[in-house]
Amino acid sequence: MSHFGYKGKGLEFLTNNKIEVGSQVKIHADSIYAGVVMPRYEHSDDHHIVLKLKSGYNIGLELDKIKKIELESAPAIKKENSQNSQPNPKLPKILLLSTGGTIASRIDYRTGAVTPALSAAELNASVPELATIANIDTEVIFSEYSENLLPEHWIKIAEKLDSYSGSEYDGIIVAHGTDTMQYTASALAFSLAGFPKSVALVGSQRSSDRPSSDAALNLIAATKFLIEIHSPGIFVVMHNNSSDDEIACNWATRVRKNHTSRRDAFKTIGGSPAYIVKGNNIEKNKLFNLPKRDYTPKIKFDNRVLLLKYYPGLDPEIMNYATNSGYKGVIIEGTGLGHVGKTMYGAIENAKKKGLFVGMTSQCIDGMVRMTVYDSGRDLLNLGVTPLGNMIPETALVKTMWALANSKDSDEMTKIMKENIALEFSD
Repeated sequence: MSHFGYKGKGLEFLTNNKIEVGSQVKIHADSIYAGVVMPRYEHSDDHHIVLKLKSGYNIGLELDKIKKIELESAPAIKKENSQNSQPNPKLPKILLLSTGGTIASRIDYRTGAVTPALSAAELNASVPELATIANIDTEVIFSEYSENLLPEHWIKIAEKLDSYSGSEYDGIIVAHGTDTMQYTASALAFSLAGFPKSVALVGSQRSSDRPSSDAALNLIAATKFLIEIHSPGIFVVMHNNSSDDEIACNWATRVRKNHTSRRDAFKTIGGSPAYIVKGNNIEKNKLFNLPKRDYTPKIKFDNRVLLLKYYPGLDPEIMNYATNSGYKGVIIEGTGLGHVGKTMYGAIENAKKKGLFVGMTSQCIDGMVRMTVYDSGRDLLNLGVTPLGNMIPETALVKTMWALANSKDSDEMTKIMKENIALEFSD
């Protein structure tokens, strides 16, 4: 019998009553609850069992308050092929690449059983609606939580996408953890500038075993977007609001994760999403226009770049350390219009003398860096700091890594940083 995550009293309760995860049960407590027994997290307590109600929400029931539990049906057992066994020739083709993250967990809609998705194919199988929209081919690049990803992983994803640039797929989904998805999106937007197909990075703020999981809806919306809107480039496709009626397709370099757990955590900064999926309708933002470029992939990154957030009392020796330790670029998150205190001037001057690129972004969520308004901004310009408009700090960091690896000298690097390559600058 399967008792995923249950231990101690909880495990004993299920075993004694011959109940396993995925069983359809009826529980008599302060009220009568009917639903599917769900798994527990590895470090959960042993005093509750979790039940998924027909409404789709999970509740925890204290063992001491359960008067009776009745087994209505055991978990269904079914065999699944790793790929679609009978693809529909009338449907378009989509490639789903898996890199890991919260979205990489699968749930059987009939039993409620949840297990990690060992392959992208299992992830595809966990959302049966996909098979009615497109023929989904799947492939695993790697399986990592996104907080573990490094620029080396960006390169692997970009190289894999590049290998499919001339394929017959209508679009490509990249299943990705949400913690660093905005970094990966920017990395792909720069290294694959001009990519001829639509790529949708899709994540999940809530895994399939939690109430109101967004995994299935995000994947379904991304698939609809890819087959209906042939807009080349890299997008982040996630919930647009707290309900399930809108999914936003955000442009890669203009998106930021603004909340730790809300399903609509990802927001386009400085504007509206490029597209919004509403059921079967897709609305385009009329102001969204991606610069047209020939596809000339440049899949290299140099991570000798520091993202430095200025705050009152920041020790300038931190920047001096970077300068003297072989770093080649510093992105500053300045205050307001792009300022730092005078205590930092000497460290910035030292960095510029040693050939480092120093770019200025703002800690403010929205708005433009304008360093000509106040004396402090003009002083920094005179020291050689490059203002980066309304580029998001995380995007600026990734672009600097990319520009550093793809330029022959500091002058070329500065020129690249000022160029609007992938809509990183926005009106």
